[in-house]
Formats: sequence, C-alpha cells, structure tokens
Amino acid sequence: MEKFGIHLLALAHVYSVPQLKQRCTRGLAQRLTVDNVVDVFQLARLCNAPDLRLKCMKLLSNNFKAVAETEGWKFLQNHDPYLELEILQFIDEAESRRKMRRRRREQQSLYIQLSEAMDCLEHICSEGCTSVGPSDMDLSKHKGPCSKFSTCHGLQLLIKHFGTCMKRVNGGCLRCKRMWQLFRLHSSICGQPDECRVPLCRQFKLKAQQDPRGGSDERWRLLVRKVASAKAMSSLSLPKRKREEEPRMGMDNREMRSIKLY
Repeated sequence: MEKFGIHLLALAHVYSVPQLKQRCTRGLAQRLTVDNVVDVFQLARLCNAPDLRLKCMKLLSNNFKAVAETEGWKFLQNHDPYLELEILQFIDEAESRRKMRRRRREQQSLYIQLSEAMDCLEHICSEGCTSVGPSDMDLSKHKGPCSKFSTCHGLQLLIKHFGTCMKRVNGGCLRCKRMWQLFRLHSSICGQPDECRVPLCRQFKLKAQQDPRGGSDERWRLLVRKVASAKAMSSLSLPKRKREEEPRMGMDNREMRSIKLY
C-alpha cells in the first residue's frame, strides 16, 4: 500500500474491484500528507472515491498555506484551473462555516450569560446576596456569596449605581441604561408579573401590553426568545430536587425602593 496504493486504486476502479478499492481508499487516507494531498485528491476525483476526496479537501482546507508551496499545487494551477477553483471554493465555504459556528457559539454564550443574569436578578430581589437585597430582609443577617457570585456581584454594583445615580433621570448614564434593559428583559420573560419581586416587572408588562406594536422591535423579540430558551435549558439541567422547589413568593411593593442597599 505504501508503494503501490495509488496504482492499485486506479486499477481497482477501472476493473471494478470494490473490496480492493475500499482498502486502497482507507490506506491512502491514512497516508495523506501535505506533499501528496493534491495528487491523491485528483485521483480520488477521477476514481469516484468520495470519502477519500472529502479527507483530501479537509487536509487542503486546514493546511492550505503549506499545500500552496508544494509542486503538486503549482502544477495544478498551471494545468487544471477548474479544479483549483473548486478547491478554493470549498476552502472559502469551509471558512465561512467555521466563522458561522464561532459566531453562533459566541451568541449562545451571550444568551447563557444573560440567562444567568436574569436568575441572579431574581435571586437578589427575593433572597438578597451579600450587600443587596429586598427591603423586608433582616439587615442584621449577613448574606454570603452565592454560587454565581461573579455574575451576581456585577449586578449588585449596577443596582447600587442605579439607585444613587443622578444622571439616569435625563437618560445620560450608560450603566443605568444597561440596568434598565436588564429590568426590561426580565419583564419580557417573566411569567408571573403579579407575584414577581423584581422592580418594574409589572410596569414593563403593562407598557408592552398597551403598545400596539408589542413594545419592541424584531431584534428585541428575538433576544427575548433566545434568552428564554437558554433559561429553560438551564433549568432542565438542574438536579431534580432543585426543579421541584416551590416558586418564590412575591411581595406587594414592586417599585425601585423595594431594593435596599446595605
């Protein structure tokens, strides 16, 4: 196979010996290198060996800079421009797919982070965490950090700033706008606004219902759907005993003063 694999593949294809052809295909696939991949690819194309052809394409795509320096690629450029174009198109499509997958992973990571932020917001407003909690909480009892303290701590800083910032009245504070969007996002995915302990949840719900356009554009509605989906998937991944816990009870005061900084 090392010495005559290419020749045997051509003969097996011409004389229709399928078992030999499969063995040659597997053997050549295991011996693919940057130097011989162009020759093997041309042979796989002529001998109708799609598995070997795909492996060659993947090696070409992943190591194109090195392949472009070989004699086989230079010969291909001079004598078969159509095959060169086919390879370049495959490489371009493969790179586009990689970028799309990378972008989807980044977007999914963002949705998961926002889902965690929604969980932390509910946790802070109902149970309290370290330095921020509901106004009816016993302030003498110090709350320790939760399991998602990295996200929770950032939200606490935003809530503290939101409660004391003077610029937010005129809409001139970016941090307050971010907190405002988090409150709005929570309201968009909250299923119990009458019992919810997060500030402004019910107000955002009422405002969205009064707006004939739904209170948001298509991009916002897509964001809400993605975050709600990530939140649902996250809840399904919790242990069964966590999912069976009773929902948190609400409190009457839902204005911003229900959050006390202490």
